[in-house]
Amino acid sequence: MRIAVLSDIHSNLVALDAVLVSSGPVDAVWHLGDVVGYGPEPDAVVARLGAIGATGVKGNHDAAAAGGSEIEWFNPDARRAMEWTRATISRVTSGWLDTLPQTLTSGDWTLVHGSPREPIWEYVTSVPVARANLAVLGGRIGLHGHTHIPAAFLEDDGGIEVVSPGDGSVLELRGRRALVNPGSVGQPRDGDPRSSYVVLDTEADSVSWHRTPYDIAAVQASMLATGLPASLAARLSVGL
Repeated sequence: MRIAVLSDIHSNLVALDAVLVSSGPVDAVWHLGDVVGYGPEPDAVVARLGAIGATGVKGNHDAAAAGGSEIEWFNPDARRAMEWTRATISRVTSGWLDTLPQTLTSGDWTLVHGSPREPIWEYVTSVPVARANLAVLGGRIGLHGHTHIPAAFLEDDGGIEVVSPGDGSVLELRGRRALVNPGSVGQPRDGDPRSSYVVLDTEADSVSWHRTPYDIAAVQASMLATGLPASLAARLSVGL
């Protein structure tokens, strides 16, 4: 099976649609949370994911949008965007977000937003944190987002190998355990403004990272027209 794995779409429908075209025919689409927040089209993004039968988990922005206390931890611009999101989304969207699980398992694959041991909030950014999470990971592969940075932590011969992938990078898993981050669809933060995602090949036991451009200017114009913070729109141009 070929499975597209997307994370941190953040209400960016233009980026999501670009990724769905770029990924080509796939057998399934999985998302790793933060479907909404920051961007201008939360209802449309949720509707698109529903239309394609995507399955996935809840991120901190999704929990906040559905009325959760997570909003109390947001910085001022993120909070302004979330308050706008709460006031804008439909009841259908709010209900869809609220019912997302924090963790989802499919065979060898465990889906979370933050980390296996702290699904909503923890950032996996270092070897010690990765090792601690691999120790509690129930399946063989943990798929996570939250950092907006594509990466992998691969367990190999008793050590942890850090993978910093580029566009087209392929990781041959060969039965090994790993934590895999696809990067962000809607708001990349690794210095590359193109949307980032991964494709799993379950038969080959491999993961490949991909980047695709989208119409950033159109999204920025939409964000500013709705009154979302200008800083959130500006950062899309530089991927930070």
